Amino acid sequence: QVQLVESGGGLVQAGGSLRLSCKASGSISSLPFMAWYRQVPGKQRELVASHYSGGQPTYDASVKGRFTISRDNAENTLYLQMNSLRPEDTAAYYCSGSGPSGGFWGQGTQVTVSS
Repeated sequence: QVQLVESGGGLVQAGGSLRLSCKASGSISSLPFMAWYRQVPGKQRELVASHYSGGQPTYDASVKGRFTISRDNAENTLYLQMNSLRPEDTAAYYCSGSGPSGGFWGQGTQVTVSS
């Protein structure tokens, strides 16, 4: 069982930046697929960015060029660097990891972008 704990959310003005972190209780090397999702109340959770070990990251069109997903296997941490934030980026952000041992979710961290 792997626990994922997100941090780094908060309130930021439009145009600002935040870096989200997702710390795993175990080795993220066992989670070849890791991703960031976000959810607004009343809407479905949507995939923001994903990364498969050894592959290129993928991004939703709405964040491409502004967000960067990265992973540090030595620190067992997944990151999401968010630049040029917009009010429509306001959401709860969740990290997810999956591999042979199953799929896991964090508890989420709130990002609020003011206009």
